[in-house]
Amino acid sequence: MAHKLFVGGLAFSTSTQRLQEVFSEVGGVESAAVVTDRDTGQSRGFGFVEMASAHGATEAVQKFNGYEVDG
Repeated sequence: MAHKLFVGGLAFSTSTQRLQEVFSEVGGVESAAVVTDRDTGQSRGFGFVEMASAHGATEAVQKFNGYEVDG
């Protein structure tokens, strides 16, 4: 069962691939998505990551809370 995490405060330059790379440092990532504006396609500054395990999700929250990605 995947555990979905909200990731806020992303730089507008952060891509879905980059988000997945960062979170894969702590565990298996089932999916990652940066939410974009439907009209412009620009990032809205937040996204979601689904971790493969509860342990991975807990590790991600502990490691990345307050962590800076791409400025």
